Amino acid sequence: MGPAENNGALRILAAGASGQLAHSLAASGTDAGADIAITALGRPVLDILDRNTIRNAIEQIKPHILVNAAAYTAVDRAESEADQAFAVNRDGAGNLATEAAQNDIPIIHVSTDYVFDGSKPTPYVETDPPAPPGVYGRSKYEGELAVADANPCHVILRTSWVYSEYGGNFVKTMLRLAQEKSELRVVADQHGNPTHAADLAEGILKIAGALTKGKGNASPWGVYHLTGQGETTWHGFAQHIVNCAARLGTPLIPVIPITTADFPTPAKRPANSRLDCSKAQDTFGVTLPHWRDGVERCVTALIKQQEQNKTEELS
Repeated sequence: MGPAENNGALRILAAGASGQLAHSLAASGTDAGADIAITALGRPVLDILDRNTIRNAIEQIKPHILVNAAAYTAVDRAESEADQAFAVNRDGAGNLATEAAQNDIPIIHVSTDYVFDGSKPTPYVETDPPAPPGVYGRSKYEGELAVADANPCHVILRTSWVYSEYGGNFVKTMLRLAQEKSELRVVADQHGNPTHAADLAEGILKIAGALTKGKGNASPWGVYHLTGQGETTWHGFAQHIVNCAARLGTPLIPVIPITTADFPTPAKRPANSRLDCSKAQDTFGVTLPHWRDGVERCVTALIKQQEQNKTEELS
């Protein structure tokens, strides 16, 4: 079984229309013009828990690649909603991979740094054994296994600390709090790689193109890591958000470093979420921009949108 032939535009079907990544994939496809046609579908049209809807969507779109951007991502709530987390992240992912395989279509499945427990002192590579510390991470890891078992033509992309102009995420939360609070207190002993969803989407499109054109490694299937370049802590992440916003007129408030113990959560977070992304570069020639660049673009877009909203309210 191999990649579909790319006749004309590269047709990509993305599951998960309401999420950050699906939004970003759709926007990236529009920017790409006629070379790429992306259709992002969500419930009820494409419900990853209902294989009939997946089958119907594939029949309608006839994609060359299926991208699973759908996920249950409420990390803390997953501790009390395990059944729902596993249904979406494991069973839904398996359904997509199975239907894709039956139609001879490769799947790109997006996973997470939370499959690791964070005890390693250096960045994780793809061959490091997963040991997820919480329900969310376990559900995502079992999703990886389900995808790999159902469809041999799979690329599993682990990413981390995703943010964007869409939905709820760390950048939007920090930006809001910076406009409401006199100071922020943010965890400084958890390390990772912030990833702009727009950059991740661009990387996925490049990988999809390489798969359908037969570029890259002779055997490209497997697990890869793909995040923004560079590393930081949640505190460093927040500080850069505040600094970027301040340059655009938002008050520059102090960002106070605290420890994980100072901010207990239902789900345990990995102390080290850093991912080594050299395999994606070596295989597909894909490297994402630095996380600081992505934050600057995201904050600028969000502040611009705020200003537009205020203007519209006054007009």
